[in-house]
Amino acid sequence: LDCHPQASNESHMETGAGRECNSCHEQEVDEFQQSVHGQIEAAGLAFERGCASCHGQIHTLKACGEPGCFTNPTEIAATCGACHADPDLAHEMGIRLVQPIAAYTESIHARSLAAGGDGASCDDCHGKHAIFPSLDSRSSVNHQKVPSTCAPCHEEITAVYEQSVHGRAVAHGIEDAPVCTDCHGEHRILEPQRADSPVYPSNIPKQTCGRCHGDLEMSRKFGMSPDKVPAYEDSYHGLASRFGQVSVANCASCHGVHDILPSTDLASHTNPENLSETCGQCHPGAGQRFAIGPVHVLPDQPEHATVYWIRKIYLWLIYLVIGGMVIHNLWDFIRKVRHPLPRPDLDQVPGHVRMPLVGRWVHGLLASSFIVLVYTGFALKYPEAWWSCPFPFWEGSCELRGWIHRGAAVVMTVAAIIHLVHVMIDRYARRVIAEMVPNRRDLKDLVGRIEYFVGKREHPPKVGWMSYPEKMEYLGVVWGTLVMTVTGFLLWFETPVLRWFPSWVLDVATVVHFYEAILAALSILVWHFYAVIFDPMVYPMDTAWINGRSAPARELEREDPPTLLEKEAKRPDPFDSA
Repeated sequence: LDCHPQASNESHMETGAGRECNSCHEQEVDEFQQSVHGQIEAAGLAFERGCASCHGQIHTLKACGEPGCFTNPTEIAATCGACHADPDLAHEMGIRLVQPIAAYTESIHARSLAAGGDGASCDDCHGKHAIFPSLDSRSSVNHQKVPSTCAPCHEEITAVYEQSVHGRAVAHGIEDAPVCTDCHGEHRILEPQRADSPVYPSNIPKQTCGRCHGDLEMSRKFGMSPDKVPAYEDSYHGLASRFGQVSVANCASCHGVHDILPSTDLASHTNPENLSETCGQCHPGAGQRFAIGPVHVLPDQPEHATVYWIRKIYLWLIYLVIGGMVIHNLWDFIRKVRHPLPRPDLDQVPGHVRMPLVGRWVHGLLASSFIVLVYTGFALKYPEAWWSCPFPFWEGSCELRGWIHRGAAVVMTVAAIIHLVHVMIDRYARRVIAEMVPNRRDLKDLVGRIEYFVGKREHPPKVGWMSYPEKMEYLGVVWGTLVMTVTGFLLWFETPVLRWFPSWVLDVATVVHFYEAILAALSILVWHFYAVIFDPMVYPMDTAWINGRSAPARELEREDPPTLLEKEAKRPDPFDSA
């Protein structure tokens, strides 16, 4: 009778018109009528059932806390989904958000509710009756109000956020400043431990922070440097993060999570006074010297002068050296193809061992470790490439790449040490190395070779015990091994380095290591592989690395090698007196 005042106790059939809900729920009905749902109903577009659309039929109403109630926190997603999960209705009403209920169902909030927890439901964020579009300033999910909406459940975090540079910007009405939903998502909010969460460690740089700090227009608008995200991605931390490592530092590791402040603020994690503590979380003992120099460094930016000029010099070196090698070998190849030289058999040439057993073992270790180093090193530099992780189905195989790279570096270092010891104790090895010193004859041989290229000579000039291509290659290997070993170990043992040196030392080591690797890899491909494989005089291969004897054509190019060896054996060894 409270709902049907005209009904007669004697006749239930003559109930008459029922009373509206506002007779008891005046405030709720008033809020509903002002809301987006009430406005749609007033326009006659939908929601013909009014309150019953969400609460159900009036005669079967249950209290919100009862199981089966349509507005129970565990059921309200399905209640809202009756309309918001309908693509046809969304299209008709111009709702641009696609499948919000499906996204919410995957969230930590929905899963917590399903497990009996206290996760947020639709009405906790959007409101119960006074629901407005997010662009409406009255909406609880309006950009400016999102932090206060999340605050009842995340009070401490919200208090920290409000003091951050982002929270202060939101308080000043800057609409581009990020709020909770910009980083965590709107409906599909996932815990940070999940790999598909936007706040998962390896997703933070690009998907979360990078959306604003990597945006050129946003950077210009607020006077931010647009190169911070690219510089991070190009750094050791960024490369490891792109490769999927979650233990490496990301933006939040250094700048903070919710308490992000400008580096000029004394409370900021990135204030120069606090860098030792911040970096010390991963690099115990990082000293004050670490703060000397910029943090985010791009090698192609002139303001980072040291790495900028090192990169410039290396690029010119690569262009000139590799370009010269290509021209030299291509010229040689064309000359030999057009005017083939006779290729003697091995039996026709008095052979001798040019590469002793120890040398062959060292060469094997050097070659195998070099190939592994090149592959695994460039795989780190270009982690998104299809070839960088050959076993994607094997969990952890990409992380294993780093250990393989370091293991190959140890093998190469051991090979270099063996070679050094061999030279120190073996007289013949010292004589061979002594022949590697460039001299005037090398220039004469180069001129003669050019004369052969242009057709002024019928045959290439005779060379000494070691030709200028062999000298160039050996000295290049020595230099490259030394540079790569020093820079590689600096990067490997970065924590001790940071205790005693500024951070720019590692920036220099990184750029030198990378460009030296390019120079070395291209030199082997262009220079060494041509000499031992693609040269028409030795094709398909010079077998010196297998049996110690060079190709017969190589022996005929030398001036009486046995006589040279005898002369060398009779010369006094300066190491003997030592």
